Amino acid sequence: MTTATTLTHLLNSAIHSIKTVIPAGIEIEKPALYHASSIRSSLSVLIGMTGQIHGQLVIAGTNDLFAQISQLMYGMMLEGEMLESFTCELGNMIAGQLATHASSQQMMMDITPPTLLVGEANVKGFQKAIVVPVNIVEKGTLNMIVTLHHE
Repeated sequence: MTTATTLTHLLNSAIHSIKTVIPAGIEIEKPALYHASSIRSSLSVLIGMTGQIHGQLVIAGTNDLFAQISQLMYGMMLEGEMLESFTCELGNMIAGQLATHASSQQMMMDITPPTLLVGEANVKGFQKAIVVPVNIVEKGTLNMIVTLHHE
């Protein structure tokens, strides 16, 4: 499978999973190549992908946006350590759905435990990366970044 085909399948799986996990109107904006070596957001979660696919899924947003998503999903706006824990669990749910959906397309992969990123973080060593802005209607925009690493 070519890098472009793999990335396309991963993006489709990621979009499917975010629409499945977040109970809100979701609008997917146009994907773009991601050239930056750092992630600039107040709160992000990173999940590694291993197995047949080597890369990362990063979901970047703001504290306020993740708090609003927690209210959509659990009926209350979280803050502090509870918000950080929720952000990791949200990333885990999205990455788990991504892996399940990707397996239906013959892409075998596992995910690593989530890593919380607070503030700016450098991300290096990836071959290709795509960012997909995900607009959560009336709430804000998450940036979903999918990277592929050299094997």
